[in-house]
Amino acid sequence: MGAMSVRSQSTEPSESSEAVHRAGFACFVGRPNAGKSTLTNALVGQKVAITANQPQTTRHTVRGIVHREDAQLILVDTPGLHKPRTLLGERLNDVVRTTWAEVDVIGFCLPANEKIGPGDRFIAKELAGIRKTPKIAIVTKTDLVDSKTLAEQLIAIDQLGKELGFEWAQIVPVSAVGDKQVKLLADLLVPLLPEGPALYPEGDLTDEPEQVMIAELIREAALEGVRDELPHSIAVVVEEMLPREDRPADKPLLDIHANLFIERPSQKGIIIGPKGKRLKEVGIKSRKQIEALLGTPVFLDLHVKVAKDWQRDPKQLRRLGF
Repeated sequence: MGAMSVRSQSTEPSESSEAVHRAGFACFVGRPNAGKSTLTNALVGQKVAITANQPQTTRHTVRGIVHREDAQLILVDTPGLHKPRTLLGERLNDVVRTTWAEVDVIGFCLPANEKIGPGDRFIAKELAGIRKTPKIAIVTKTDLVDSKTLAEQLIAIDQLGKELGFEWAQIVPVSAVGDKQVKLLADLLVPLLPEGPALYPEGDLTDEPEQVMIAELIREAALEGVRDELPHSIAVVVEEMLPREDRPADKPLLDIHANLFIERPSQKGIIIGPKGKRLKEVGIKSRKQIEALLGTPVFLDLHVKVAKDWQRDPKQLRRLGF
């Protein structure tokens, strides 16, 4: 459909024989848990962004890349925009606004099963300020509602744009879980991208350095089950990744040394668990995922360290990569 509609507009016969190729950047925004990462993964077809049922796990610009015949869509994952309470919060918000101004299209994710709330309005207001970039409203989690509820949500979203004085380029319902309409979403995003050659080689799925993705996988595993006690006072730094020496070529092993930083000594026990049981589970779980990501056996060495109040300290934030 994408290529056809482009062709019918062109007047030059020489042009029409070649479908236009487009390439550009899109980012998904929305309240925490609005389904942004799940959608990224569904579009890319592989686990790239880190999905977790807790806000603010994606702190880095993870890019998923959708390769198509007619286009290359690069998904930039910005951290959630929220009312900042700490230095880290303010820094994240700056990153968000800069990213929004630089992408070719913004997809605003709103879950079908929750009424539009103050958090959504806060983001929509910010979006209204970014005039040039086309905005698509993506209604996620449509598998959780009936058609009447969905229809009401679509109308409410349309109204939201009108109230704030802008027009949605599209309003699209999707269910990433059932892969329903994920392809349709890509078809609608592509025409909004600028014409041009692919920006990344075919094999690339993400632009993140492996170390950052590995750190995120460890962090996700570490937060599993202790979110209430340590919502996001965990930072992970991969100190080094080295192939184990003296291994036969067909049986490689990668040594990964990583530090888990927490803010206070009292949190150490929570992470390590009785007799080190929790930390061991974190190691096993994240190692499996890292091996799946890298396609090679891994020896994972994890250490828990205290970095006092790292969320509020600019020096520590820099060292931990924020």
